[in-house]
Amino acid sequence: MHGQVDESEDAAEQASRTPAELVSTEPATGAEVWRGAVGDAAAEVAAARSAWPAWAALSLAYRIEALRRFANQVRRREPQFAELIARESGKPLWEAKTEVAAVVNKVDISVNAYAERTPHRKLEADLGNRVAVRHKPHGVLAVLGPYNFPAHLPNGHIVPALIAGNAVVFKPSEKTPATGAFLVDCFHQAGVPEGVVRLLIGGPEQGRALAGQRGIDGLLFTGSARAGMALHRQFADMPHKILALELGGNNPLVAWSVRDIDAAAKIIVQSAYLTAGQRCTAARRLIVEDGEEAELIAAIRKLIDRLIVGEPFAEPAPFMGSVIDNAAADQVQEQWLNLMMKGGNPLRRLDRPVADRPFLTPGLIDVTEAKERPDEEIFGPVLQVIRVKDFEAAIDEANATRYGLAASLLGGSPELYDRFWANVRAGVINWNKPTNGAPSTAPFGGVGLSGNHRPSAFYAADYCAYPVTSNEADSLRAAIGQGLRDPNMLED
Repeated sequence: MHGQVDESEDAAEQASRTPAELVSTEPATGAEVWRGAVGDAAAEVAAARSAWPAWAALSLAYRIEALRRFANQVRRREPQFAELIARESGKPLWEAKTEVAAVVNKVDISVNAYAERTPHRKLEADLGNRVAVRHKPHGVLAVLGPYNFPAHLPNGHIVPALIAGNAVVFKPSEKTPATGAFLVDCFHQAGVPEGVVRLLIGGPEQGRALAGQRGIDGLLFTGSARAGMALHRQFADMPHKILALELGGNNPLVAWSVRDIDAAAKIIVQSAYLTAGQRCTAARRLIVEDGEEAELIAAIRKLIDRLIVGEPFAEPAPFMGSVIDNAAADQVQEQWLNLMMKGGNPLRRLDRPVADRPFLTPGLIDVTEAKERPDEEIFGPVLQVIRVKDFEAAIDEANATRYGLAASLLGGSPELYDRFWANVRAGVINWNKPTNGAPSTAPFGGVGLSGNHRPSAFYAADYCAYPVTSNEADSLRAAIGQGLRDPNMLED
């Protein structure tokens, strides 16, 4: 997603660059997982547009029951679903299973969120009048999914959108299309009409085409800040269309006056290296007190040396698998080398243990003395250490980013946490917990380059329906009290 297609391009040239088929391969082995025909955005939107009115006209209870059948369908197919996610994304099987569980749990969470965030309300007013507040679906919503959580994250948009009465056109990442196809099939097998959830297979061109369709009423996106900014520009002259952006982060984790070094090291490792660092909430910067960090850094390095990096089904189970593909691994390595060239001091090297596959070992680098540290999201297993003189400097360093998704404080007192919470700019702020510990029962989103103030998770209900206010009365009653001539003074 990098802007719109240049309309001056010849259609034949565009067609020659667009493959008729999309092939998905396993990051860990290079073996083919799935292949399917590239779709047509206009056709998918037209199908959803045609099916939407009937779906929206159904009762809320009917739609919720259909989504509960979907949850049961996913639950029954959990072994196949988890295996597919692990193969296609490269993440360990145990982690893929937790993603499938999140897909199932999203239904009940979304039902509760819809009831809490978008309820029907009626208030009695004077003279028997009423004020009613109800919510309507937008219509057809486009959903663009990421590859790091190829089922859970798009599902977090799709389920609340369907409950609210919208139809959906879902384009999964071109790197994880098989997972997207499996997810959509679960909706259809559960009885959600095929026209109501449409699958668009394709790459960036199909994503741009979907975003540019006049027939969509909004777009729900999870992905990089660069792609999010491109969408924001594309939608700038379409304020009538909803745009919800869930983007990345250059997330700080501050460790201060930590007493339990072992527990802190484990939280730091989990924050930085789960999912091979491919989480938007992953800790990118570890901020510590200069001169007091040696014991903690030693514990982190010792734990890094124990982490198993391997293919999804290996025994013993790996802590982390590969990044999504060789291109992603190459980019992370380039960013690592850039930090070193700017003066970073490697504490644990980022290595590529298998030359032609995208496995990366966890990297730890002290960038305190680095010049012009880049404010970017390194989407891989890299943690930067920054030493500061006092807690005020730690807060300043935490805020030294254009992003604002997640932040955590390890250690300190309740008073110190209150100070941290009040001054750090982020949408998720944790204490003695990992940066990537955001529950689905709460809102999830960030500020700055991390989003556009439309948090997802529990608050997804907010952008899936719009409120309608009504003044109502059972009978006509009206009076004009001022500004009328006396009727007795009017001439015949």
